[in-house]
Amino acid sequence: MSTLVRSIAEVTSTNKYEELLAQWGDMQAALGCLLHRPAQTHDFPAKVRQCDQWMQDLVAQDLDATLYLIFQLASSNGTGYSASHALVCATLCHVLSQELGLPRNERDSLVRAAFTMNIAMTQLQDELAERADVITAQQQKTINRHAEKSMALLEQVGVNDDLWLDSVAYHHSPQRDRAREPLKSLRPEERLTHILATVDRYAAFISPRKSRAGRSAPESMRTLLGKNVSQSDEVGFILVRTIGLCPPGTFVKLDNGDTAIVLRRGESTSFPVVASLLDASGEAFPEPELHYTSKGKPRILSALPSSSVSMGTNHYTMVRMGLMAANQLH
Repeated sequence: MSTLVRSIAEVTSTNKYEELLAQWGDMQAALGCLLHRPAQTHDFPAKVRQCDQWMQDLVAQDLDATLYLIFQLASSNGTGYSASHALVCATLCHVLSQELGLPRNERDSLVRAAFTMNIAMTQLQDELAERADVITAQQQKTINRHAEKSMALLEQVGVNDDLWLDSVAYHHSPQRDRAREPLKSLRPEERLTHILATVDRYAAFISPRKSRAGRSAPESMRTLLGKNVSQSDEVGFILVRTIGLCPPGTFVKLDNGDTAIVLRRGESTSFPVVASLLDASGEAFPEPELHYTSKGKPRILSALPSSSVSMGTNHYTMVRMGLMAANQLH
């Protein structure tokens, strides 16, 4: 069970946000069952569509709370990596599809491909996230062929959406030429494959493994797209513009020495609302201290990878603080 799911289970309040957090945990568990046992799942495509609708309903309740939770999920090194990665990617694809104004059929195919793109290596993906061993030749062969095998498996369990299948089959194909072209000029299958590949790599960079620590969100974006995001890739530019270089759920160092967590995007994605967790000496605050970086002080000095912050966070408290901050902003 992941750190996120354990934290959710400890919350006993009947508040709306307790229910929201619990549902994200339930959805991760349900998705894990689908990905591990597709052949044993009655009407698999319908079950994926249900997960998709469930995710949309939760995102619609509070986008900033969603971003907080999925970035905490991405930075968790608990078990169930395959399901958590799929959920993070599907949610980011959903958010991007709204920003990009994708037609409904493209949006649906993209998100469902994100849920299922690694389905042929679900068990191996979970195992590799938990081990620091060198990948064997057989494992590497499985990794190299997982995209085409995932497409074949999806066809076997009843998926007949060509855009969904093509996005899964080609999400690891070379993307450089596509990144330089306007998305609207690409064929639908090329457009979706490029978006999916970008989101997949970004989420993978952030996520820790036993074999390596996860990168910070800005480092992940720079690694993925280069220093000048706005000129290198339309998808990356819109992703940063929408969620911020330091999205909710990620950790930052403030110029007063505090270690803080980003709660909400604030008035601008460049000036999020944060909560200090540790002071300059590394001591935990009795209660998290709320800061509006748009007011000038304190400022965000740098982003931090999740591995550099050893203390746990109470997700219910953080999401509730973020909501209080949003109410004050408005």
